[in-house]
Amino acid sequence: MSRRGAVGPDAVDGMLAQWRAETPDVDTSPLAVFGRLHRAFDRYQRQLVRVFGRHGVTVADFGILAALRRGGEPYRRTAGDLADTNLLTTGGITQRVDKLVQAGLVRRERDEEDRRVVFIGLTDEGLAATDKIVNEHFANENRMLAGLTAAERAQLAKLLSRLERSLEAAERGY
Repeated sequence: MSRRGAVGPDAVDGMLAQWRAETPDVDTSPLAVFGRLHRAFDRYQRQLVRVFGRHGVTVADFGILAALRRGGEPYRRTAGDLADTNLLTTGGITQRVDKLVQAGLVRRERDEEDRRVVFIGLTDEGLAATDKIVNEHFANENRMLAGLTAAERAQLAKLLSRLERSLEAAERGY
């Protein structure tokens, strides 16, 4: 981009032109959204992996640490709560928590009133590490969004929220 707002053709534009030439009767316009969304997500994911990798955690590990941290004191939740927050099964959470326990970042605690309930909580080391990662992570995300104005960011966030609702409705239709 040579100046703000000036955008030339990208790889998706090339794909769309090829599809129009090969299948002119097929509406390939969703590729303009989903192709770019996919390509943007791939780039985003690579940059997340770099940041989290410097701290010895994966994107999934960070999802658990972040859910515990943003929940506030006492920085603990049940495996079921974490599974819901991270869109995983409790089995998937258990494997990740095992790794985080070994790293000293979280601990398991039984509920004193109902011994069947187990909480996963941040250790002091885990809280400090999470805060360090969070600061670098959000600075990185702000850097990735530097090409957009505040108004463009807000507009994009609103449109992506609408897209997610549209995708949810499409899922219910199947």
